[in-house]
Amino acid sequence: MSQTSLRTSCLVYGLLGPLEVRDAQGGTLRIPPGRQQTVLGALLLEANRVVSVDRLIDIVWEDEPPRTARTQIQICVSQLRAGLDRARGEETIQTQAPGYRLRVADHQLDLTAFTAARAAADAAVARCDDLEASRLLGEALALWRGPALSGTTSRVLQTAAAQLDEARLSAREALADVGLRLGRHHALIGELTLLVDEHPLRERLRGQLMLALYRSGRQSEALEVYRRGRETLVEELGLDPGNDLQELESAILSADPRLLLPDSSSAPPAPKDDDPARAALAPFQLPRDIADFTGRTREIEEIGALLSADGGTATRIVVLSGAAGAGKSALAVHVAHQLAESAFPDGQLYRDLGASGAAPATAEDVLGRFLRALGVPGEAVPETLDERAELYRQSLAGRRALVILDDAVDGRDLNALLPGSSSSAVLVTSRSRLAGLAGARVIEVEAFDAAQAVAMLREVIGRDRVEAEPEAARALVRLVGGLPLALRIVAARLAARRHWSLGWMLERLSDERRRLDELAHGEMMVRASLAMTYDGLDPDARRLLRLLSLIDGPAFPTWTAAALLDMDVYGAGDLLEQLVDTQMLEISGIDADSSPRYRFHGLIKLFARERLEHEDADEDRRAAVERLTGGWLALTAEAHRRLYGGDFTVLHGTGTRWPLPERHTQGLLADPLRWLEAEHGHLVSAVSAAAAAELPETCWDLAVSLVTLFEARCYFDDWERTHDIALEAVRRAGLRRGEAALQCSLGSLHLSRSRLPQARARLEPAAAAFEELGDLHGLALARRNLALLDHIGGDVAAAAELYGQALEGFRAHGDLTGQAHVLGQLGHIALVHGDEDEAGRRIKAALEVCRAAGGGRIEVQLRYRLGELLLRQGRLEEAQATLGELLERVRAVQDINGRARIAHRLGVVEHRLGRTEAARERLLEALECHERLRDERTGAQARLDLAEVLVELGDRHQAARHLGRALPSFEEFGMTGAAGRARELLRTVGPV
Repeated sequence: MSQTSLRTSCLVYGLLGPLEVRDAQGGTLRIPPGRQQTVLGALLLEANRVVSVDRLIDIVWEDEPPRTARTQIQICVSQLRAGLDRARGEETIQTQAPGYRLRVADHQLDLTAFTAARAAADAAVARCDDLEASRLLGEALALWRGPALSGTTSRVLQTAAAQLDEARLSAREALADVGLRLGRHHALIGELTLLVDEHPLRERLRGQLMLALYRSGRQSEALEVYRRGRETLVEELGLDPGNDLQELESAILSADPRLLLPDSSSAPPAPKDDDPARAALAPFQLPRDIADFTGRTREIEEIGALLSADGGTATRIVVLSGAAGAGKSALAVHVAHQLAESAFPDGQLYRDLGASGAAPATAEDVLGRFLRALGVPGEAVPETLDERAELYRQSLAGRRALVILDDAVDGRDLNALLPGSSSSAVLVTSRSRLAGLAGARVIEVEAFDAAQAVAMLREVIGRDRVEAEPEAARALVRLVGGLPLALRIVAARLAARRHWSLGWMLERLSDERRRLDELAHGEMMVRASLAMTYDGLDPDARRLLRLLSLIDGPAFPTWTAAALLDMDVYGAGDLLEQLVDTQMLEISGIDADSSPRYRFHGLIKLFARERLEHEDADEDRRAAVERLTGGWLALTAEAHRRLYGGDFTVLHGTGTRWPLPERHTQGLLADPLRWLEAEHGHLVSAVSAAAAAELPETCWDLAVSLVTLFEARCYFDDWERTHDIALEAVRRAGLRRGEAALQCSLGSLHLSRSRLPQARARLEPAAAAFEELGDLHGLALARRNLALLDHIGGDVAAAAELYGQALEGFRAHGDLTGQAHVLGQLGHIALVHGDEDEAGRRIKAALEVCRAAGGGRIEVQLRYRLGELLLRQGRLEEAQATLGELLERVRAVQDINGRARIAHRLGVVEHRLGRTEAARERLLEALECHERLRDERTGAQARLDLAEVLVELGDRHQAARHLGRALPSFEEFGMTGAAGRARELLRTVGPV
């Protein structure tokens, strides 16, 4: 099966690497990480076979499934199905008892293609067609993009992935066997060397490498591979190599002609190692290695392979780049000690360049030291830099030496320190990426992950202490962000004070104001390490670093730096890149306008905030916060305008805004609701920041503007919390209009959560305040909400009167969305009272106003009303088509409120059409949304409608259960008609 055939399918699924779904154009279909990826991976591993719901529950939650696990699996599969079906245009996931089946053609799944190609290769080997077998195995292995299912977290999937990775390795071994039979031993050596390093206990690979080396005339290296393998097996397993490997060693020692290819008469003679440089004194300048060095296995293997590889005529250069305290120097020294004897027996030269400090070493000084170490007498060391560099290169010519240059800052300044021949290699550490160092391979040295960090603590302070307080150990790791220097300090302090518990160390570090003080031990100090980098920055970059610490949260977009500095986005971006180059910031992603996003390491942010408090005046900090929150407000207000067609159904204050250039705004807000969702955390934090900086107008304006997000995503807790913060700010400042706006918005919140008394308690004072202030727009908003309150409570006459007053206010202000919403509500009143013609006129008028406004969200609500009208008129197919289209739209934008209402109404329509299975699925979807919304009132109605469907499907037990859950809510909210229906139905199905 070729890769080309994979790409021609409508959808292509990938398990051989990160989980991936691609469409016919090669674009990636995003599968949200977590539960959806886990379920899709499980279905793909059993492609075209039924996977039970119970099995999926076990895969997702293992031993601790929640009570709602089955419902959550149903919702997860429904979301997956919607995404896949939309991309493919037909049903992909079928519901089939006792679970689900994912239909996949052979050419759509890379695992199937790999398996088929491997089987065909085996058949080719069996008929002695090695050329065809080599082609098929190469094609099969080309399907792999990395470790199978990488990125998934399910233990069950990881076990399956390990089996797939084993199949991949077996195929690579088979390809090596074929390559050896085809005489490709020279070309195989590099890959086999890497594979043996990755899998040192794999005897088949080791034997293949030995044979390839032997056939290439490198007998001594082949025997060395055997020796290292034997040592590894004895050390790791206490076993000698197997018979096959022992016999291969014996055959190599005796130059057994059977090891040669049939068309070879003898093996080439092994080269003699008579390099005269070996006789020279080998300098050894390495600092001591750390006895309890832990982790970095992948990096050690990669560095070793790069430094030891055949680089042709070029000098091999590896740069270890990372933030202050990331452990670059310790890693470089550790690797150098490992390679000293085997790869670089002619010497190891080391110099701390001190580029981050106040007095960095000069190239002349470093060359003078290196030349003396290489045996050049002091009086023979030349005076000029160029002459020293020439003699240095001449002295290293032909030597297998390793040069370690620690703490470099500029790649161009290192050129004089580089050897001139390929026999030596250079290992550099730097807090920047040394873009000016041509030909260098850069390896990023990052903070430890949780497992590596805990392993370091265990190694230094002892396994017993860590295992006695595992939660405290993990918390310590989180507090220092896995930074190796900080962990080393924590471990050293705990090792020196064995009477200290890990909990006590955690307590001492918990106070952010003291954390950098605590992270010091002897000569190891996090603050001092960071200060060296900070002091080397340009003044503008230092100021930006300080101001960035005002941002709550680790990651932030590019434009925030421009706002903090009050400069253009590109100039701020250049300063951000300086901070990235010096490892004070990291790139965290790409924004919607294609600009980078950045993030702080937690300890660097603490350092920056500490410097901010020492170096920047209060008024400068407040001005920066005002620009930053003004930027968030400007973007949020524009997002609302794009969603609603204008500044409709929202009130604004007089706070200062910091508008972005149109091209950046356009890029960021191409999908306004997605942007609001992505910046959710920052936006909520900005409300608190404005309150703390005593910017009450900005504070309340931003809070009420964020209702656009809170309402669409049902972030009710954030809605209430931000408004409480803003209320305190406006009351302290005496801003009556801001207080009324917040009260009115909180009334809407309580309406959304069916808290009707609390809603009235907020709305009536807000309406009175707006009327007293002469704010007709605010009064119209309050009256609309009060009308809805009366409408829900059954006082239709009062509701109609208030709706009419609100409509006049919206028309006077030019609020098209407000007008459309009120007209839609008046249409609903007419519909409930059986006046379908009036309802149709109202809804039609509302849609006309909505089209003039251009707001998509209100249009969905009005077309939902249209679907209700079609249902009432018995035009069921039209209602089904209208509501079905709306459901797809709200799913696409993750509007859970809209999903709840539309799926509920669509379920009723499907039931009326006699499609009971479809009705059950839609009503279950609606019920899950209602429960997430904590909307007991409409959730109870959904349970009643679902129970009627379940009775028809013969599931009387589930029907009774839902009725029993719905009845108390009907009674609590005074829904007598619905309660009567529920009791009548309950009598027919029996007790719960």
